[in-house]
Amino acid sequence: MSTSVKIFDTTLRDGTQGEGISLSVEDKIKIALKLDELGVHYIEGGWPGSNSKDIEFFDRVRDMQFQNAKITAFGSTRRKDSKPEDDINLNRLVESGVKVATIFGKSWDFHVHTAIQTTLEENLAMIYDSVHYLKSKGLEVIYDAEHFFDGYKNNSEYAMQTIKKAQEAGADWIVLCDTNGGSLPQEITSIVTAVKSSINTPVGIHAHNDCELAVANSLAAVQAGARQVQGTINGYGERCGNANLSSIIPNLQLKLDYEVISEEQLKSLTQVSRYVSEIANMHMPVNQPYVGNAAFAHKGGIHVSAILKAASTYEHITPELVGNKQRVLVSELAGQSNVLVKAQELNLDFNKEHQKTKEIIEKIKDLEHQGYQFEGADASLELLLREAFEGLEEIFTLESFKMLVEKSANHSVVSEAIVKVKVHGETIYTAAEGNGPVNALDNALRKALVQYYPDIQQVHLSDYKVRVLDEKDATAAKVRVLMESTDFNSTWSTLGVSSNIIEASWYALTDSLRYALLGKTKVEPANKDQQERLGLVNH
Repeated sequence: MSTSVKIFDTTLRDGTQGEGISLSVEDKIKIALKLDELGVHYIEGGWPGSNSKDIEFFDRVRDMQFQNAKITAFGSTRRKDSKPEDDINLNRLVESGVKVATIFGKSWDFHVHTAIQTTLEENLAMIYDSVHYLKSKGLEVIYDAEHFFDGYKNNSEYAMQTIKKAQEAGADWIVLCDTNGGSLPQEITSIVTAVKSSINTPVGIHAHNDCELAVANSLAAVQAGARQVQGTINGYGERCGNANLSSIIPNLQLKLDYEVISEEQLKSLTQVSRYVSEIANMHMPVNQPYVGNAAFAHKGGIHVSAILKAASTYEHITPELVGNKQRVLVSELAGQSNVLVKAQELNLDFNKEHQKTKEIIEKIKDLEHQGYQFEGADASLELLLREAFEGLEEIFTLESFKMLVEKSANHSVVSEAIVKVKVHGETIYTAAEGNGPVNALDNALRKALVQYYPDIQQVHLSDYKVRVLDEKDATAAKVRVLMESTDFNSTWSTLGVSSNIIEASWYALTDSLRYALLGKTKVEPANKDQQERLGLVNH
């Protein structure tokens, strides 16, 4: 039977210390529920003694039911020269209503003298008193030994004394922290091995990524005997981030054969990672291992030819195990094999010798020459292939659009779009404002389509990029616009190219909505009841 490893997620606490990340209470609750579905064992919700937002979070989750996870509150050991029962932060942990408290204390003698400015003996008392007090209140206590690895390398005897005090006080877990993220895997292995031979309390690892080794260090710790791993989804966290659970979980389960979460839960990993990135409003790197959009993407013709014979030639796992999928990129570097794979994915009748096949390959190469780049715009490529092989219903067609941009001396810029489109044979005029011309255009087009497809409100733009293709032409240069859209269940990318940035944006925008309306997302045409409510059905 596989050895079990517990996952401790601190996205809601340590992850929010990352630059650019701020989560509302509602955001934190959404993420907590998603993490519970994933099967993580502990969810650290925040520090109830530090701010009103975290206090509200614990009030909100107090009566909520979690199927897999224990909600954990975070705090520190008591203040120096005080009693634990008089410590506000410790009492806030108790009052938060959680069953698990995580507290940190100093392991490094340098920090004891410099940061909290007390004696080594008082620091040991602070650790013992705090753990013992929380245990007396009936809480499960996880003791985070802050800066443990740096402390051990500087003064191993004292570092060991600190965690032995936590054990003596009754800590349920002792977590060794590489707080500065400067340790190497072989150091982690050696020190965790020494700790395991000296204490009986279960050990965990909390690694930071300052040397880009947080995942490797976490795996090394587990192999040396740690049975809890702390980290964040997508590695969010202060400075260079925390250990990335989106990589650690599959590495532990698929590569090292530890029991972490169920196979079904593992299949939701990609969706959870992308969901958290959306809620946190953080762009997810396409090349992120396991869960990134390019993690199993193939571009070179030789590679694609090989994966047609056996996917394992260029893939280390089956993508579906983590809820991801294989992608074949089509570009000017691609051969017929790339287009063949894309056609097979779409169940299209692709024949290498067919004239239509040759025409579409030449068209793709011609468009690439004009500036299109389909390797980053799968949705636009799919629309192109479907149109060539089976024809597509024109859900809507543009008749015209106008843009008005007004800037006065004492006011901000106001953008307005007027759109005339034909939907199911009916011509519709709409106008809308936006915080820029593209946003106004998007709002006006949606205003026309929502009358027939109310669920299109679920679709929103998640990323927008503009690339200048001919720098020498300055402001008259041709540009490529790449749009990424999502409905929180799936994500797709489209593109447009033109010497006019508004026209290029229109092409990318309309491809995005066409893709959604052609059934590639959960968007569905309005039913009769919806049409009646919108006044589209005559009684």
